[in-house]
Amino acid sequence: MTSTQSKACCTVPPVVSEGYKEKGEWITINGMKTYATGPKDAKSALLVIYDIFGFFPQTLQGADILAHSDKEHQYAVFMPDFFDGKPVPIEWYPPDTEEKGKKLGEFFSTSAAPPKTLERIPKVLKEIESQRSSIKEWGVVGYCWGGKIVNLSSQEGTPFKAAAACHPAMVDANDAPGVTIPYAMLPSKDEPKEDIEKWQKGIKTKNIVQWWPNQIHGFMAARGDLKDEAVKKDYEKAYQLLLEFFHEHM
Repeated sequence: MTSTQSKACCTVPPVVSEGYKEKGEWITINGMKTYATGPKDAKSALLVIYDIFGFFPQTLQGADILAHSDKEHQYAVFMPDFFDGKPVPIEWYPPDTEEKGKKLGEFFSTSAAPPKTLERIPKVLKEIESQRSSIKEWGVVGYCWGGKIVNLSSQEGTPFKAAAACHPAMVDANDAPGVTIPYAMLPSKDEPKEDIEKWQKGIKTKNIVQWWPNQIHGFMAARGDLKDEAVKKDYEKAYQLLLEFFHEHM
């Protein structure tokens, strides 16, 4: 997909299995607690849209990998707290009881209703740009629920140059034809194959769909068990793929 030279420039550092200490800082953007990592003078920036569980060490480590691993092309990376301090408790997943299913359903129709987040994104980018004048271009990465937000943010008039959705939730073929930028989708074994295939038939821009058949929904973010060597290896490979994708398109 990319030349060996650009592969050499993006080597994912050794992944920390537990007790990860994030490299970035916490700032406030558009009234939201926001994780910010990467060089302050970077010309390229990535907006990261976390999964419904909010800030987890695996997701913060992912942001640091994206920020620092491509030595030729480092990114300023920002992950706002779109749920305003009230993410889903991870114990609610999988929704194997009626009560958990009900609670998750309520969350998706209130805090996680896409319009609520979509209208905040332009304000977030504008406020960050007012503080970091070096930023000239944006990419976007989303996990699970964040993958849906990424798809809806990649349509006509998007501020982003490239987009990636990792084990995306709520994949809808109707969202595909409107995508106007290069797009990477990294589904796990838990995503409905038929939905992804229909979506892929509909997208018109340059795209990659790379399946992770041995991994669960959430392996690159909050649900990734990095103490499991097989998960850790695929986590590394998946972040390597994201780095190469953004290297090529930004």
